[in-house]
Amino acid sequence: MDILLGILGTVCVAYFTVLLAAGMDFSWIWLAAGFFLGGAVLVRKFMTVHSLVMGKGLKYTLFLVIGVGLTVFIVTECFIISGMNGKSSGKLDYIIILGAQVRGDTPSRALLLRLDKAAEVWKESGEPTLLLSGGKGDGENISEAECMRRVLAKKGIPQEKLILEDQSASTVENLQFCAKISDCKEKRTGIVSNNFHVYRAKQLAKKQGYADICGIAAKSDWRFQVHYMVREAFALVKEKLTGNI
Repeated sequence: MDILLGILGTVCVAYFTVLLAAGMDFSWIWLAAGFFLGGAVLVRKFMTVHSLVMGKGLKYTLFLVIGVGLTVFIVTECFIISGMNGKSSGKLDYIIILGAQVRGDTPSRALLLRLDKAAEVWKESGEPTLLLSGGKGDGENISEAECMRRVLAKKGIPQEKLILEDQSASTVENLQFCAKISDCKEKRTGIVSNNFHVYRAKQLAKKQGYADICGIAAKSDWRFQVHYMVREAFALVKEKLTGNI
């Protein structure tokens, strides 16, 4: 058991290093997991050396906390997975493309994958109006919406089909602000995001009163898929606790 915990802890710390080098947010969770697993090994060794036995009450409490935590995590991941194959269905009036990081003037891989998917489904969805949603954050020379406009224009999407929403800073705001500049809430609307994010985006839209939506899942970077899935589980629980879904 100690060897397994030690290996898992080492893997978590190594993954944290990779994520940190890639500038990935929420990467600290893997460092925390590594320290937790390593600490568990040290505690077990200390108790063995000193012939200490954990009390039944403490042991049952620990098992209960870990069991509840794992159950919530697994159920949440099942919800996330349920949205990962979302596709456009029939004619759409609007497609909202949710923003993602821009580095300077260059779209991140996550954003490029969303734009590739939007361009792919645009014609088969009846050439709907595209709502490009995302403001300007740290390290971004232009808004995410403007970056999307430039990429999609190069892909041949007519300018009159592109509406920019360049003030939002979160998925909640993406959807709120798009509804302020269009009637997408009342129309047939698709929401494009990376596969792990589609379920949450749809639930947020439903909570805000979007009448007829479908999630359209773009690919995500396979190198960071595990991290995305873990991060998304925490985000989904947070949205539930704050009443956004």
